[in-house]
Amino acid sequence: MHLTPELEQKRDALYEGLRSLGRVLVAYSGGVDSAYLAFAAHEVLGNDMIAVLADSPSLARSQMLDAIAFAEEQHIPLKVVQTSELEKPDYQRNDAMRCFHCKDELFTTMEQYRAEQGFHSVAYGVNKDDQGDFRPGQQAARGHGVAAPLLDAGMTKQDIRELARVAGLRVWEKPASACLSSRIEYGRAVTREALEQIERGEDALKALGFRQFRVRHHGEIARLEIAREEMARLWEDGRAETIAERLGELGFIHVTLDLRGFRSGSLNEALLRLRARRAAGG
Repeated sequence: MHLTPELEQKRDALYEGLRSLGRVLVAYSGGVDSAYLAFAAHEVLGNDMIAVLADSPSLARSQMLDAIAFAEEQHIPLKVVQTSELEKPDYQRNDAMRCFHCKDELFTTMEQYRAEQGFHSVAYGVNKDDQGDFRPGQQAARGHGVAAPLLDAGMTKQDIRELARVAGLRVWEKPASACLSSRIEYGRAVTREALEQIERGEDALKALGFRQFRVRHHGEIARLEIAREEMARLWEDGRAETIAERLGELGFIHVTLDLRGFRSGSLNEALLRLRARRAAGG
């Protein structure tokens, strides 16, 4: 399998950027972006890199286990650290800056570990496509001086998936999966109980064969986002009834389906509409 000249040039730019970082810690979640970045860093730097996986209640157990398994498969050095963002009121209140407080906690923890272990740099897997959405976590990264090798190399999400595919990495087509807290509507407190509801609800959908979806938490209401190409399967073999029953057992009073389907960052849509209304004096 061969790369296009453009993609080969981007990969070479990534490798050169990684070499310039010296001994580096890579913020790692197991998603395709951070997984490919960790893989590339290991290719270039060997054991002069460590993938750092943050364990907290906002990380689904299935995602954590898969991230650990991928690192083991690729012989990538891995460090699992505990983060405590859920204990902080600024994070719990779940306003528009929640992601900032999460990433601030992560990068503070990684910076401490970097200093203790004598590493030179911290890097994370932001890419070119991430620049178009509201992502305060990037503000936290800039504040901590965290390197963005994929972005610096001009890589898009599709570039990363293709590079991962050509490299034979099984995560190349892994669906995007933000933290569990991102499913809770802004202004509703992030609690362990809510995160567990979401995780168990999404486990139920996964067990029924769905691949790209979210369980959005609106208090007593669970709003399901399912990829449009998968929606028809809801009405087959009693899946809709099974989902409604399972989510009801988890404490949701109403279970609704978002007819627009799955969208990454959909909770930001309401936030942006509210800001636009306020700017217009509405």
